[in-house]
Amino acid sequence: MNIKSLLLGSAAALIAVSGARAADAVTVAEPEPAEYVKICDVYGAGYFYIPGTETCLRIGGYVRYDAGFGDVGSFDGRMATDHEDGDSQNTWKKNARFTLKTWTGQETELGTLKTYTETKFDFSNGGPTSTPKLSFAWIQLGGLRVGKDESAYDQFIGYAGNVIQDTIIPYGMKDTNVVQYY
Repeated sequence: MNIKSLLLGSAAALIAVSGARAADAVTVAEPEPAEYVKICDVYGAGYFYIPGTETCLRIGGYVRYDAGFGDVGSFDGRMATDHEDGDSQNTWKKNARFTLKTWTGQETELGTLKTYTETKFDFSNGGPTSTPKLSFAWIQLGGLRVGKDESAYDQFIGYAGNVIQDTIIPYGMKDTNVVQYY
């Protein structure tokens, strides 16, 4: 009887302890993290889905600032001028550039649809304020590209290799209106 009561008491104690642990262990469900921007890695790093579409977008660019002092005239005769009296400024020349680039990509029945734009905003103390310049803007479906881009010839020869303007005739066009098939 003594062993029987010991076994029953031990079983009752185990049930009580396990029941107490279950009652004490209250777990609150963590909310799922909201995904405001869906990453699109199909076309490379930096792309994200435009909300509500299957189009991937990448936005980039750069900011550049340079300043010069002393005799700031250049080989092509440009000089900084004072905006009040028009005198030549031979001490400081400042330039700034902001470039905005966008890439998109989407899969269609006809192939991959891609776009690219690059817009430059130049600012200088030596001349009039600059208007934005659209350097590149093209759309490509499969291998057919239409828009403003570098010519296929420039891309093929690698921008004249190591030759840097060694003649009096400048080296070719860097961008042009194109209809190309790759």
